[in-house]
Amino acid sequence: MKVKILFVSLLFCVLSVASQAEEKQSTIGAAVFNAKGELMLPKNFQEWIFIGAPLTPNGLNNGQAAFPEFHHVYINSDAYAVYKQTGQFPEGTVIAKELLLMQKPDYKDGSKNAPSGRGFFAGQAHGMDVMVKDSSRFAKTNGWGFFNFGHHAPPYEKSAMAAPEEACAACHTANAHKDMVFTNYYPVLNLLRN
Repeated sequence: MKVKILFVSLLFCVLSVASQAEEKQSTIGAAVFNAKGELMLPKNFQEWIFIGAPLTPNGLNNGQAAFPEFHHVYINSDAYAVYKQTGQFPEGTVIAKELLLMQKPDYKDGSKNAPSGRGFFAGQAHGMDVMVKDSSRFAKTNGWGFFNFGHHAPPYEKSAMAAPEEACAACHTANAHKDMVFTNYYPVLNLLRN
């Protein structure tokens, strides 16, 4: 009888640990919030999946581009894996956008000469924006929170509060291609769904 009880207890422990491991694995995300509700600057985001590098230079926008830098954009790997299978951004998706200044230009439009030809080339890092999908936390902005860690050279701020709706979410609501994300500008995401 004691052996039977010991076996049942051991089996329960193994199943409990397996269940906890499965629950932990199913959690998507790289967002960490502090006690004040601020998003902590994502760590190692440059090791995530690189999805695109849009550029809207001043030279092509009468010197007044809203974001004249390259946008090097990354998505956390576990969210990417779900998107790859389903075409949907799961809860916990984190998209990090690091802004990079263009290299010193040779021409008024911001382009420069390079061995590969005349073009636009990324230079120094100059800002960090992040968006997080968390429908319960950001219900007022279609399930996404938007954060700015500074538009300046690193180091960036260590944490950031969610931006007010008019700062980012309003533009994403009005213009984004899919679920608040400008997917048309991220070739890696588009290739998956074709």
